Amino acid sequence: MMDTRRREVEMAANLTEVARHAGVSIATASRAFGEPDRLAPATLERVRRSAVELGYATPQVATGTRTIAVVVPDAANPVYATLLKAIQGQAWHGRHRIVLFDADEDLRREREAIELGCRTDGLVLCSPRLPEDEVLALVRDTPHVVINRVLPGATCVVMDAERGPTQAVEHLSALGHDHVAYASGPHGSWADEQRVGAVARACERFSIRLTRLSHHAASIQGGRAGAAAAVASGATAVIAYNDLVALGLEAGMAELGRVCPDDVSIVGIDDIDLAGAVTPSLTTVRMPIARSGALAVELLLQAMVGGTPTDETVLPSQLIVRSSTAPPRTPRR
Repeated sequence: MMDTRRREVEMAANLTEVARHAGVSIATASRAFGEPDRLAPATLERVRRSAVELGYATPQVATGTRTIAVVVPDAANPVYATLLKAIQGQAWHGRHRIVLFDADEDLRREREAIELGCRTDGLVLCSPRLPEDEVLALVRDTPHVVINRVLPGATCVVMDAERGPTQAVEHLSALGHDHVAYASGPHGSWADEQRVGAVARACERFSIRLTRLSHHAASIQGGRAGAAAAVASGATAVIAYNDLVALGLEAGMAELGRVCPDDVSIVGIDDIDLAGAVTPSLTTVRMPIARSGALAVELLLQAMVGGTPTDETVLPSQLIVRSSTAPPRTPRR
């Protein structure tokens, strides 16, 4: 009778199974093949031993040179620049080629980009804005991985939108804020809906009044456009869709006579490099942006050689407290 281990070897093992067998996270398992220098020797050996026992074919060896299309909503956004750098770096290990498509936050361009991307060996879709049924119809049988959105039947790498935003609300509550505004991002952003949902649940938990502001572009200009509404809301703290919106809010509110954090506390999301370099430095939710890009490539290459798809991998987020948050001038009653 065939034993369990032999049955495992004869199956097409994927990275998730290797991680489970080695007792590590999928992100750690991915590092063993793409960034081995970042792991302790004992952990690296355990992951590689599990890969051998399960018959896992590392994509860098198994696929040969492939062309991967990457579709992003806005290449000028530093979040997507970080993602692209990580995707390129991970692909470079196997000498794979990257083709970039910038949708420029335009649904028509995104649709055309996905169609063109399907002519390559595989697709990485970063935060697609199109309706899920349309995205799935466009990609058809092309191997693909989606970053920062969950689509039915697709392999998805998601940056956790629950823990970090919840920590942000908890932090503001501890400072004494009882009215928080949320500055929304672009229409159609899955991440925006996840983030505001987490903020709303946390506000209810801590008995904080929440005002949701209108949708604006995920940019400094978008934040400036929402500054007047933020001031009019009367909120003593604002959580923004991303760091760029947060920085735009700060600039726009300053022009209206509101100083951060004396008059209003501001929290961003992403932790781009600029967040820690401005004055006041921005309290923000750190997202695992680079890790998401590298892992997406690893999973895509595995899918190209017939690996079993991984439905959803969630990478953790964490609040980083800096100088843009402080107690409100009027203490909570």
